[in-house]
Amino acid sequence: EVQLVESGGALVQRGGSLSLSCVASGFTFSSYAMTWVRQAPGKGLEWVSTINSASSSVTYGDSVKGRFIISRDNAKNTVYLQMNSLKSEDTAVYYCNAVKWTVNFWGQGTQVTVSS
Repeated sequence: EVQLVESGGALVQRGGSLSLSCVASGFTFSSYAMTWVRQAPGKGLEWVSTINSASSSVTYGDSVKGRFIISRDNAKNTVYLQMNSLKSEDTAVYYCNAVKWTVNFWGQGTQVTVSS
């Protein structure tokens, strides 16, 4: 059974930091690119960041560039998102997504709330 389980979401003050994790199982994690996507209340999905299977390429959305860092540990089947200098507009449910060609797996999401 394929599973992606996010954790680390919390209530944090503006300007603070938070680290999210996503643990994968049931598929060959090391051959998939991993993406973080978020959904703010009442809004659509917003791409946050992607890391390729070998960690040789990372990309970020403009709204998080310079503040968030994506990384992965293929030995632990885990992808991380380090979030710094958090803003109120970062409040959202954060999802991790595994992608390989046309195959997509999604986690259930973890809530991040930034208080002002």
